[in-house]
Amino acid sequence: MKRIIIAATLLSLLLAAPVMAHFQMVYTPQSALAKAGSIDLKLVFTHPFEAGHTMDMGQPEQFFVVHKGKKADLLSTLKPVVWTSLTNSGAAYEASFKLRGMGDNVFCLVPSPYFEKEEDSFIQQITKVVVNTGGFPTDWDAPVGLPAEILPLDKPYALWTGNVFRGVVLSEGKPVPNAKIEVEYLNHAPLMDKNAFAKTAAVEAPQDAFVTMTIKANAAGEFVFGIPRTGWWGFCALGVGPAKAFKGKALSQDAVIWIQARDMK
Repeated sequence: MKRIIIAATLLSLLLAAPVMAHFQMVYTPQSALAKAGSIDLKLVFTHPFEAGHTMDMGQPEQFFVVHKGKKADLLSTLKPVVWTSLTNSGAAYEASFKLRGMGDNVFCLVPSPYFEKEEDSFIQQITKVVVNTGGFPTDWDAPVGLPAEILPLDKPYALWTGNVFRGVVLSEGKPVPNAKIEVEYLNHAPLMDKNAFAKTAAVEAPQDAFVTMTIKANAAGEFVFGIPRTGWWGFCALGVGPAKAFKGKALSQDAVIWIQARDMK
């Protein structure tokens, strides 16, 4: 009887534990630059709000940038690194890129599917981040043609704290009605020189529902989110891609976009 009670207690604790959302990051410190120059990017698959468990990334399938309608393959520029979270270390990647001229640079990552043992299924989070130079808009609102994609309706690099961010969830270029979208704040500053998260959190969640927030798109695939704090915010539309299986197991092909908000001073 004692063993049954202990087992039941452990099960209840597991069920009560917070479910942290996986988020593929393509991170660079600033998304709106006054002029062109070289930037560094970190590609990390982790839990950004709590700087929690970092998953090992496999070799990405695609990594490219779109600038003024032209696509440049960056896959060969990736270098493997080890990224350290507050709980573990995981295989990640980094790259350097030289921005040229003015306009938007839409960085896109198609990672290899990640096998989640606890769910006995694969996750593939296709991720975008837009970096602008000189304030001249070019590509931010144009679909890239990814199988799963969030198309912004507001410039993702030109947002004041308190603005809203709007987007449309796309699957093979078509809107996804009522898509489920997870939202997380990058709560621990990435330390670029150490390939690690800072230990100190920017904010403390009052309850687990505030760690990973969930919103839904409307019937046209559109969503709106009010931005309460400066910094980076990730949006992940779950399972919206056309691929549903990989290596004989279920696949969640997600669309991710990162945006950056600034305080008005």
